[in-house]
Amino acid sequence: MHCTKQLCEDIYWLGASDRRLSRFENFYPIPRGVSYNTYLISDEKTVLLDTEDKAVSGRFFENLEHALGGRKLDYHIVNHMEPDHCATLGELVLRYPEVKIVVNAKTLAMIKQFFDFDIDSRTVLVGEGDTLCVGKHTLTFYMAPMVHWPEVMVTLDTYSKVLFSADAFGTFGALGGNVFADEVNFEADWLPDARRYYSNIVGKYGVQVKALLDKVCGKDIAMICPLHGPIWRKNLGWYVEKYQKWAAYEPEETGVVIPYGSIYGNTANAAEVLAMKLADRGVRNIQMYDVAETHPSYIIADCFRFSHIVLASSTYNNCIFTPMETFVVALKAHNLQNRTISFIENGTWAPQGGKLMREIVSGLKNITMIENTITLKSSLKSAQETQLEAMADEIVASMK
Repeated sequence: MHCTKQLCEDIYWLGASDRRLSRFENFYPIPRGVSYNTYLISDEKTVLLDTEDKAVSGRFFENLEHALGGRKLDYHIVNHMEPDHCATLGELVLRYPEVKIVVNAKTLAMIKQFFDFDIDSRTVLVGEGDTLCVGKHTLTFYMAPMVHWPEVMVTLDTYSKVLFSADAFGTFGALGGNVFADEVNFEADWLPDARRYYSNIVGKYGVQVKALLDKVCGKDIAMICPLHGPIWRKNLGWYVEKYQKWAAYEPEETGVVIPYGSIYGNTANAAEVLAMKLADRGVRNIQMYDVAETHPSYIIADCFRFSHIVLASSTYNNCIFTPMETFVVALKAHNLQNRTISFIENGTWAPQGGKLMREIVSGLKNITMIENTITLKSSLKSAQETQLEAMADEIVASMK
């Protein structure tokens, strides 16, 4: 039985969700699952935009067959070659041998890496600003390299004013019948997953995301159709503004994230005391995370959200406590910028976590580091309360 939805005059959503998958890209926890969105334009020619993951291939081909209604498939546009969107490409060619595959040069090379079928005889090669007329609909292609793979492009249908945005504007989370963002409470129920998706999957490439936004945001767009998550047909500017902030590495809110790595609880105690002192000074948005218990993707998302970070770590094997080291390296890998960072270190005989964390994040752009590191020898002593007071004061002062 098919599960499709008509989005506008002759454009159809053919998506499917996977609620059994526990980790996206075999790394990011997705307790709410994930959706895979594909789209069909049914004009004088039929056009399929992207395919889906093998896990939902049965549902995908049922949906496609129903939406085609006995017509042949004329074109398939590959906006993104990551396997969760192209794993069924080989089977698609077997089922629809006459289909022409619309790709850019980088995509063409990747298809040859993933598949063995004859792609050259089917290829329609496009570049920046090229168009494809399929009847009433004229499709324009814009390259979006590193959003988040080098071959990515987006497709703008100038007739229906629909932007097929590939992984841009996507989010974790399975869809439950409501495919439009205005049919759900997006800000309350979806924004955390959207932020975590952006910051971890796309966040490293803010310059490239901004370049794409500059290309398409001036166009007349009535609907944004991403490859994951809800479709946008109302209040597009609100979500675009989020992307503009994230791409510019601007905090959404003033607040403090305190990830801590604690072996026996003493480093955690110092982090808790600092959090209380910040709260006493009127700081309202404070998020604390035990890095040994929380997946780094959740903490990175809040580091993109808030303006200040306090890294608190025990020393372990003369290095940073291992889960904290994993997190700090991930933070650097995601290219976070424009934040203020403070450090707390602990060690019974050779505390140096602060120095090592400082070295890692020093490579990030436009980072302000609070000069004084609080150093604990095994546990927090009453005499060090003034140091925590001073750090809290310095953090609050930097917020102004």
